[in-house]
Amino acid sequence: MLISRQEDDNETNIERQPLVTDLYTADPSAHVFNGKIYIYPSHDQTVDEREYEGADKYDMKDYHVYVMPDTKTFPEDLGCVLKLEDVPWAGKQLWAPDCVEKDGKYYFVFPAKDKEGFFRIGIAIGDSPGGPFKPEPNYLKGTYSIDPCMFPDTDGKYYLIFGGLQGGQLDQYIDNKWSADNKEPKGSEPARMPKIALMKYNMLELAEEPRDLIIVDEKGNYITSEDSKRRFFEAAWIFKKDDLYYFTYSTGSTHLLCYSISKSVYGPYTYRGVLLTPVLGWTTHHSVLEFNGKWYMFYHDSELSGENHKRNIKFTSLEFKENGDIITINGKTDEEK
Repeated sequence: MLISRQEDDNETNIERQPLVTDLYTADPSAHVFNGKIYIYPSHDQTVDEREYEGADKYDMKDYHVYVMPDTKTFPEDLGCVLKLEDVPWAGKQLWAPDCVEKDGKYYFVFPAKDKEGFFRIGIAIGDSPGGPFKPEPNYLKGTYSIDPCMFPDTDGKYYLIFGGLQGGQLDQYIDNKWSADNKEPKGSEPARMPKIALMKYNMLELAEEPRDLIIVDEKGNYITSEDSKRRFFEAAWIFKKDDLYYFTYSTGSTHLLCYSISKSVYGPYTYRGVLLTPVLGWTTHHSVLEFNGKWYMFYHDSELSGENHKRNIKFTSLEFKENGDIITINGKTDEEK
């Protein structure tokens, strides 16, 4: 059962507190639109775990949008902006979304399983960052897997980055082709990489075949599958600071958020370190933004419920070193350790 948020005398100190307490929320994609912070999370449901296996326990059915006027005020729920039954091609599981603005329109990007059980990525369009969003009748042709990040570059181009292993089905694709025989690489084989593709001007089609977004070590070698503390698992997020692109992601089973750096949006990206150490709960998923000259990371844990599939979103300040590296954040507070 969800608890009510208790306000204290220090109402301005909301970092690392659950931002939403009346719903279970996860996978927060946060952006600055019109001078405010808009948060686009997924919405965890309460399920009978005896009827679900593995990733199917994450059975999301709708999306809410939240807005914060500043980093001292708890967010306002703008309501449900998209439901599963509104999406013609979707069968179930509205997982981690994102949103981007172009020419006054807002493109809400989301994954879902189609009627055949394959994850695809869809687009819904709205006139406001707070929705509602009207879904396109079909998913983006050429897309698959989960965790879309729509990155607007400073040159006006938009890129879709996506992918997630195991429950996210990325390991079943090689050269953008699915086969039940495809498996996750093992041992010293190069790890399965996330995908990146340029969007067409209309924001409704890919301009190219998805290509691998390569992550390498300090010697330029591909991160291997057995390197579970550095290899990509899910939760792709790109941001740009100065002239550097930061590709950040979750390692899955080792519960880390890591970051890598490149001077090209396509990469290769060189691994640089850990962004966030493990939080309470199995999954970890995030976004990064700059607001009023400061950097913040939005993320989730399971503080409110203690259950992996019922999570709550939070945020915290992000600090950079002079060389561009990010200072690692401890995922658990002293009270939680």
